[in-house]
Amino acid sequence: MPDDQNQLIFMTPTANEAFLRLVGIMEELREKCPWDKKQSIQTLRQLTIEETYELADAITDQDWKGIKEELGDLLLHVVFYAKIGAEQNQFTLEEVINGVCEKLISRHPHIYGDVKVENDEDVSRNWEKLKMKEGKRSILSGVPKSLPSMVKAMRLQEKAKQVGFEWENKEQVWDKVEEEQKELQEAIVSGNQYHVEEELGDLFFSLVNYARFLNADAENALERTNKKFIDRFTKMEAEALNTGKALSEMSLEEMDAIWNKIKRS
Repeated sequence: MPDDQNQLIFMTPTANEAFLRLVGIMEELREKCPWDKKQSIQTLRQLTIEETYELADAITDQDWKGIKEELGDLLLHVVFYAKIGAEQNQFTLEEVINGVCEKLISRHPHIYGDVKVENDEDVSRNWEKLKMKEGKRSILSGVPKSLPSMVKAMRLQEKAKQVGFEWENKEQVWDKVEEEQKELQEAIVSGNQYHVEEELGDLFFSLVNYARFLNADAENALERTNKKFIDRFTKMEAEALNTGKALSEMSLEEMDAIWNKIKRS
């Protein structure tokens, strides 16, 4: 729990004023700006996805200035959707805010009720049980279909864990990784491309599971590697040009020598 000083920093009257200022600006833009007047929930959808990924990039880079900016952009989208919802007589901004407040209170009976918990795992299990009582047919039903596959794999595994469908230790998970790796090799030998892809998916899924047992974010780990590859490859391109050659004119051995030089530095 945050201390009292941090609570005061987070909850200030000026924060309330700033939020109302944003709502007022949204009202004005929706009335006067041709672009804002034209938007619908469908046209905003892709922009919201883009903003979410930009926030994810800032988090990966631990760019606090960027995180602050992207959170502002996402908050704008929340207000924008609420404005459109009100125009369509579907819901109001007040209902959106009160809805999530009521959800948080009902799903935290250890804070707002008499339920006792020992740790965060107990909280997660209670959360899933409460969702099932609210009408969910499957513990997996809350995982969005459109999530990127690696994030979805992690979320599915975390959901299954709440009912006890989980390995006991990371050594067991690694045994599963090695088992899936062997099955992939067998599929490659068979020459059945569909089977190869199936077993490759199983291997990826097992590696995501292993990442969870290492308390690592598999999606973030891969993205960090992507960024590292981009950085090294662009440096390799620049280094090649300094020698008077493009990469396409170099042999693999020449490129590999530059790559290893950059890697060492």
